[in-house]
Amino acid sequence: MFFVLSKTLGLFTVASNLMMALGLIGIMFLFTRFRRLASWLIVTSLVLIAFAGYSPLGRILMLPLEQRFPPWDASRGDPDGIVVLGGAIDPEISLARGVVALNGSAARITVAAELARRYPNARIVFSGGTSSLDPNAAMEAPVAVKELVALGVAHDRVTVDEQSRNTIENAVFSHLLANPKPGERWVLVTSAAHMPRAIAVFRAAGFPIEAYPVDYRTRDRNDAARLQASLPEGLEMTDQAIHEWAGLFIYRLTGRTSEFFPTP
Repeated sequence: MFFVLSKTLGLFTVASNLMMALGLIGIMFLFTRFRRLASWLIVTSLVLIAFAGYSPLGRILMLPLEQRFPPWDASRGDPDGIVVLGGAIDPEISLARGVVALNGSAARITVAAELARRYPNARIVFSGGTSSLDPNAAMEAPVAVKELVALGVAHDRVTVDEQSRNTIENAVFSHLLANPKPGERWVLVTSAAHMPRAIAVFRAAGFPIEAYPVDYRTRDRNDAARLQASLPEGLEMTDQAIHEWAGLFIYRLTGRTSEFFPTP
């Protein structure tokens, strides 16, 4: 039930959808007696879209998420296991085209393969089923394993979680599959912006795990003053950042986590 509700409400946390909706509602009112309201809605929509798309807003929201957890400290010793979260592959396109269709989060897969080669004794858990409400939707995990094997990872090293549909389930099922022993060192590979929310739910699931952030979208604090190069780029970054902040808030509000913004 929580999954269905989160996916449904998730549409309303996409900032660009809300901004566009204002404009569309305004257009609907243009030919009614509410013309003044219609004009206000249309202008507000255009201003918000332009501001979110071209201003540094997306970077400002993204920076604290990506900087919350520093790069992983390899000097403390080899990891006993590596958990890789799904989200790097479009399973529907992969299935339709017969190829592995990686998206902007591809580093989750490539870095996982690098870590597997660097630490040949580390166990690997890939966690990612489908985030679709369609129960018959294509699964990401089989495609991800195929790509990991193509990158040189032995198939028998990878334990697969095909049930996870969101970050909460990633944590629960990964914990069950990894069954970490006291003193073991496990690392979590996911996008830097997603890491605070992921760490929060893994801790809530009783899985002590270390952050290995990848897929950075920002460089440093100077990005907070840089305009976006294009409208789509700015809107996409703003949408992603607001989605993560909303997820942190909702998970804490509903008791799925015990921390709003976890510390390293």
